Amino acid sequence: MTARELDAAGITDPALREAYRRCRALNARHGRTYFLATRLLPVGRRPAVHALYGFARWADDIVDALGTGAAAARRDAELSALQRELDKGLRDGDSGEPVVRALADTARRYGIDHGHFADFMAAMRADLVVTDYATYADLRRYTHGSAAVIGLQMLPVLGTVVPRDEAAPHAAALGVAFQLTNFLRDVGEDLDRGRVYLPADLLAAHGADRPLLQWSRDTGRRDRRVTAALREFEALTRGVYREAAPGLGMLDPVSRPCIRTAFVLYGGILDAVARDGYAVVHRRAVVPRRRRAVVAADGLARVVAARLRARGAGRRPDVPPPVPCDGPYLRVPEEVA
Repeated sequence: MTARELDAAGITDPALREAYRRCRALNARHGRTYFLATRLLPVGRRPAVHALYGFARWADDIVDALGTGAAAARRDAELSALQRELDKGLRDGDSGEPVVRALADTARRYGIDHGHFADFMAAMRADLVVTDYATYADLRRYTHGSAAVIGLQMLPVLGTVVPRDEAAPHAAALGVAFQLTNFLRDVGEDLDRGRVYLPADLLAAHGADRPLLQWSRDTGRRDRRVTAALREFEALTRGVYREAAPGLGMLDPVSRPCIRTAFVLYGGILDAVARDGYAVVHRRAVVPRRRRAVVAADGLARVVAARLRARGAGRRPDVPPPVPCDGPYLRVPEEVA
């Protein structure tokens, strides 16, 4: 966390500043795409985003650790300890654990519903025991806690120009779209962790199943049935992006470039998967560095324009606008829809 970001956010306590720096490091190490997009936010809002994502990454690291049955028991114990520390931190507004301390401070500053954190932790606990999903509906119930609530946590930080409840379904959908994209990109790596996020009914509709996925992973050979299932999962994911898209225009204008950039870059992962022939069982699809640079440059240009407009209107870009009681519906820009 840079001193400039912490100063702009009004975070002065040395221990709290160090806690936010810890969260930023977690976000930078694990989330290259979203970390890049976060740099397009007003500097004063970045620490809060790093706290939210840093905590999520920390919990995810616990459940994703590979190992023996003993390691599984240790993961359960670590997650239980984190749950206790989270409950205490949210109740007291402080914690001896740096990441939880930053999260509790962010929740207090932005009035984030504590229920979102409870739902997230419930999903993390499910990952300790659930290794596959029978139906797409089952998967979407899981992604409510693991992804939709992340979008809802973010919304007060980003700010809206419509009543927050109006933007909330789109923010939740965007969180889910990002996670479904990760599921598709990481099919092979998730198999190595003993998990399959492709629903069994979707696989079966194409004559595929978990053993076939594992065979393909183990042998390095392709199968048209697996490819067809992956293609359908991509189509489902693109549908969730369409659910999310109208929400971009409901955000505070100075936040839109950040979220639009993440929207385009994550959508680019789907393009990369298709371009690579749906080979995600064997290797991770990657958005070309040049494409990432072009999208980031476009986002930066939008940031400059949005901040100039905010200053012209007498607003501080680091402060989210007040949530209106009533307001116009702002459509998503055509280039995103």
